[in-house]
Order: sequence, then C-alpha cells, then structure tokens
Amino acid sequence: MPFGAVTSALPGRRLAGWRQEGGREGGKEGSWERASEREAGAIERVLRDYSDKHRATFKFESTDEDKRKKLCEGIFKVLVKDIPTTCQVSCLEVLRILSRDKKVLVPVTTKENMQILLRLAKLNESDDSLEKVSEFPVIVESLKCLCNIVFNSQMAQQLSLELNLAAKLCNLLRKCKDRKFISDIKCFDLRLLFLLSLLHTDIRSQLRYELQGLALLTQILESAFSIKWTDEYESAIDRNGPPLSPQETDCAIEALKALFNVTVDSWKAHKESDSHQFRVMAAVLRHCLLIVGPTEDKTEELHSNAVNLLSNVPVSCLDVLICPLTHEETAQEATTLDELPNDKTAEKETVLKNNTMVYNGMNMEAIHVLLNFMEKRIDKGSSYREGLTPVLSLLTECSRAHRNIRKFLKDQVLPPLRDVTNRPEVGSTVRNKLVRLMTHVDLGVKQIAAEFLFVLCKERVDSLLKYTGYGNAAGLLAARGLLAGGRGDNWYSEDEDTDTEEYKNAKPNINLITGHLEEPMPNPIDEMTEEQKEYEAMKLVNMLDKLSREELLKPMGLKPDGTITPLEEALNQYSVIEETSSDTD
Repeated sequence: MPFGAVTSALPGRRLAGWRQEGGREGGKEGSWERASEREAGAIERVLRDYSDKHRATFKFESTDEDKRKKLCEGIFKVLVKDIPTTCQVSCLEVLRILSRDKKVLVPVTTKENMQILLRLAKLNESDDSLEKVSEFPVIVESLKCLCNIVFNSQMAQQLSLELNLAAKLCNLLRKCKDRKFISDIKCFDLRLLFLLSLLHTDIRSQLRYELQGLALLTQILESAFSIKWTDEYESAIDRNGPPLSPQETDCAIEALKALFNVTVDSWKAHKESDSHQFRVMAAVLRHCLLIVGPTEDKTEELHSNAVNLLSNVPVSCLDVLICPLTHEETAQEATTLDELPNDKTAEKETVLKNNTMVYNGMNMEAIHVLLNFMEKRIDKGSSYREGLTPVLSLLTECSRAHRNIRKFLKDQVLPPLRDVTNRPEVGSTVRNKLVRLMTHVDLGVKQIAAEFLFVLCKERVDSLLKYTGYGNAAGLLAARGLLAGGRGDNWYSEDEDTDTEEYKNAKPNINLITGHLEEPMPNPIDEMTEEQKEYEAMKLVNMLDKLSREELLKPMGLKPDGTITPLEEALNQYSVIEETSSDTD
C-alpha cells in the first residue's frame, strides 16, 4: 500500500470528519458511534497493513522522513480518542516501528505525548489495579514504545526525569509482582527501568535509596524463580523440576540487568545495614546458577547476567554461595560410602575426591557451576574481555576472601602435579587453558588469568612457578615486583601444599622457565677451550652492545624491591646499598 494512503488515513480529512461526527448533539449519538467504529476500523486496517510490511524494518529511507513524522503525529491524535482496544494496539505497533528512527522522534517527543503513553501503559498513579485482561496488549505495546523512545531520544530521557518515570515503573511492578500471566508487562517494565538506570546515574541512586529498588527487584527475581526458602539464606532446589519458562527467563534476565545498574558501585562502599539485603540477593543468585532455562543459550544468558551482578555484591556477602550440607545430602554421601566394603579404603577416598560438589562439609554446587561457566567461555575463544573477565574476576575475589572457596577451586584447577612431561600450557585441562591465557595479547585478560592462579597459590611465587613455569608468570611477577621471589601482600592460611612422589622425583630435572620435565642436554661449552669461551663471550657482549646503542634492546636489571629497571640504575642502587652497609660496619 502506498505510504500516502497510510498518512491520509490518520491526521487529515478522515480525522476531521471523525471530529465533526463526534461534535453533533441530540439524536445523532447512534450515528456518531457508527461513524467512530467505521473510522476506527479503517484506521486499524491501514495500520495493520503498514505494521505487517515494516515489522522487520530498522533502517528507513530519508525521502519518506516527513511522511513518517506526520504519521507519528497522526497516531498520537488517534490515541487520545476513545477507540477500541484493537485499534489502540495497531496504533502502538506502528508507533513502535517508527520510534526506531531517531529523526522522526524529534518533533513528536513532547510532554503531552509522553503522558499519553504513560496513561496507556497504566503508569499513572490513579490506576490502582490490573484487572482488565483485555488491556494487557495495550500496556505491553505502550511499554515497548516507551523503551524505543527513551533509548533513541535525549528529549524523552529528560522528560522521563521530569515525569518521575522510574517511580511510576516501580509502582507498576509492585502491582504485578505476585501476579501470574502478566510476564510481558513485567518484562518490558523492567527493560525500561534498565534503560533509565543505564542512561541516568541519578536514577540509579533514586532506585537504590528512595524507591527501595534493591528489595523490589530481588523480590521480582524470587517470584520468577518461585523460590521457597529453607533457611535465612538457603533455598530449596527442585533438581527434577521443569526448566524455567521462556517468559520467566526473560523477566529474570531483565531484572538482573536492572539490578546490575542499581548496584554498580556497591562493591566500593556499602552500609553495614545493607549486608542482609545483599546476602539475600546473593542467595537468590545462587539459586539462579543452579537452575536452567528453556534452552542452552537462554541458560547461558541467564547465568552470564547472574555472574555480572555477583561481581557487584560486596565480597564479604558472597559466603552464602556455599552452604553446609543438608541432613539428606550428608546421609546420601554416607550411604554411598557404607555400600563399599570396609577393606576398600582406597575406593572410599576416590568416592570422596570424585564428589566434586562437596568440600569440607560444604555444598559447592554454585562454585562448580561458575567454574564450568568460566571454562565454556574460555573454550569459545573470542570476546574474552566481555565474556570471560567478569567470571574470572568474581572467582578471584571469592578465593581471596573465602578460604573454603579457594581450597575447593585449588583442588579443581590446580590438583597435585603428577605428569610434568608436558609444558603447563599444553593440554586440555582448566589449568592448561588458564596458563595459555597468561600470555594472551589482551593485557586485561592475561592479567586477570594470572591473578586468579596466583591467588589459588596463596600468592606464593614458588607455588605459582611450579604450576605455570617462570616464562608464563614473568609478566605478573614483574608487575608485582616479585621477579626475585617472595609472596604477595594478602594473608592466607599457613597450611602447606604436599607434592606427589612423581613430582618430587622429577623436580631436579624440571626446566624452571618452561615448567616441564626435560632430559639433560649436553653443555655446548664443555668441549670448548678457554680461548673459544672468551671469544664467544666477547662476541655476545658486542652484539648486546650494538643492540643497546641502536635502542633495539634495553638491558634491564632487578632493583632491591624486585621490580625491573634499566641495568645502569639497578647497579647504582646496589652500589648505594653496599656503601651504606660498609659505612654501618
């Protein structure tokens, strides 16, 4: 259908005729209603055709820009009329399509038009309930339009502040918090709340403190997951239950994204009084990690957003990610062991070691899920900075702050070394994959991968080198000033690592640079005369001197504090130390 036919159906002659019919008095009411129905039906048909044609259109021709502007203006003129619900939905569907074009929104983004959409979305405070199911499609389409308009129009973003849109959205969420069959309303309400909190830092603060958004959004998650609490921070997990529905999953994802914005600075500073709320949220996120969505991709998206949000939770509140075994779990573990004969001690130890979900009497399921999630992101081989660094950073901070988590992850990632014939970066274990990342081209990725392994080794240089080799760890050690050995600044328990017999036997022949076992190589200078050795030494000195003078290579040395510096400066510092020491003597 030609574009002109669409525009003529709305703002011009037909609407004028509609107003004339509606203005008649007396016995003409019946004819007014019939005319209104006819006009509404005509408008609806034209708009439906336009919507079907442009449903997948995201780029528009600039030649039709003026016509699209007129169409937008006409739609708002129709929406203020008392028209049937189906006609309202058709108008809003076309408006949603047109709102993808930023240029079209400039003349129609006014306070009056925003208020029209707020009224249709039941965001006015006078609307007390959501009882009419027939109005739900109008509410959903209005929220979709507001999402597009707020995202694409700076004027709409300013009007959102003026109209206190965030408070209205929270009010609508409270109305439908515990209601079923209105997931679409919640989903787009949450999406709009996410956009507002993303675009305005002031709204984040308003949501956090004035509107109690942290508690509200956490309750939305509880409702989406149908959580049943068994203790203050523990929920019941139905392992045989069905996966989340697509609607529940979408709602949960939007709530997680909004919560991320609300809590984005929480790890830096938070009140002690907020600790309980953060622990409740962390417990909800633990539940989130232990359930699945309708598809594998949706499950990964759900868990990805949960990981991002956990990164905002103060690390002291992340202890709820692990919990003591329940009586049923303890009894089940004991039953498994009792089934083995008493003389099968080795088999019993194997059962305990293979139970990867349990460590030191604690349920580690959530941490195990995070570890598997991290490994999947490594295996993808792309988008490491966006996809991998959040979960690596989360696991690093958890390991640094919580001993049981660190020891569990150490057992999973860095088990006792037995086979040291291959380089640390060669292989398919989690350790091999993380060591490969230590020399990644992305500085942020290699830093966080090295930091994670360093923390698992209790920030002890000798322990790290055992698992990675000096060559892979050199970047981290140089940045930390630990090239000369030692340990980091954080305190860890003093329990000692135990080496396997295989490692102890191979240790004398392990190449410290590469970190793997090498057969003894013949020394090439053993068969040289003293004159040949001196010649080769001077040849090497001359080559290094040439490279240094041409600034292709810069000799470096270690300062007393373990950091690297130009060789001359390092030698000067050692000379000063020796002079000071001799003066003291």
